[in-house]
Amino acid sequence: MDEVPVKSDAGPPGGQPPQAPAPARRSWLGPILWLSLPIVVADQITKALVRAELPLGASVTIVPGFLDFTHVQNTGAAFGLLNAVDFAFKPTLIATVATAALIGIAAYAARLSPHQRIARVGLALVLGGAAGNLIDRFTAGYVVDFVDAYWRSYHFWAFNVADSAITVGVVMMMLDMLIPRTHAPTTA
Repeated sequence: MDEVPVKSDAGPPGGQPPQAPAPARRSWLGPILWLSLPIVVADQITKALVRAELPLGASVTIVPGFLDFTHVQNTGAAFGLLNAVDFAFKPTLIATVATAALIGIAAYAARLSPHQRIARVGLALVLGGAAGNLIDRFTAGYVVDFVDAYWRSYHFWAFNVADSAITVGVVMMMLDMLIPRTHAPTTA
C-alpha cells in the first residue's frame, strides 16, 4: 500500500520558522520610468523649438562671452565622437550601440536596492536623457545639440537637455557609490 505524504505546519527541516518571500526589487522601477518621462518630453520640446526657430549652424547669444544657442547636428556619439567620420551604416551602428547602452542601464536598474534613492533618481535622469537622444537617432539619424558653452576661444562640446540629464544622473550615481552603507548584521 502506498503511503500518503503527511503535510506538516512545522516549517522547513531543522526547526527554523518559514521565511517571508524576498521583497520585489522591481516595484520601484515604475517611479524611475515616471521620473524619466519629463526629461524625454523637455528634451524633445527644446529640440523641436531649435529645429523650428534656429536654422542649422545659426547662433543666438544668451550670455555674452559664455553661452550661445547654436543649432548643430551630432551624427556621432557622445561629445561629438565620430562626428567627422562617415562610413556605411554609421547611424544604424550608433543607434545600435545606444540601444545596447540603454539595455545595460536597465540591467543596472534591476540590481539597485530600493534604499539607493540618489542612484535611482540619477538613473531616471540617465534613462530619460538616453531615451531622448535615442529618439533623435532613430527618427533623424542624428542628435540635435544647441547649448554652446565657451570661455574666450575655448568651446565645450555642444549639448542638449538629454546630455545634461545624463551628466547629472551619472554624477548622482557616482555620489551614491561613495556614500557609506550600514548593513544589517547577519545571524548564523
